[in-house]
Amino acid sequence: MLADSLKFILASEYEANQLKLIILNKSKDAIEQAKKDGEESVERTLARAKVEIEQLQKSSDRKAMEAATELASSTANRLAAMRARAEKRMDIVAQRIFERIINV
Repeated sequence: MLADSLKFILASEYEANQLKLIILNKSKDAIEQAKKDGEESVERTLARAKVEIEQLQKSSDRKAMEAATELASSTANRLAAMRARAEKRMDIVAQRIFERIINV
């Protein structure tokens, strides 16, 4: 009976050790899979971020070009207006100079 009890205990311990090994192997596999899933997730996130950055850069460049074009147009309009006023004043000044020369 003692021998049977020892055999039962040893068999139980062996079975428990086998279960521990199975659990250990499954845990290792689960950890490896989690690492792989995590790396894939990071790669997908980085790829999405790269695409989003490129889109934002294109949008920013387009807006900058629009602003530069608008500024150039505005500056050209102001320059034309200033030139027109200057030419008008030059005509007035030339006429006054002419009048002074004649009246001298």
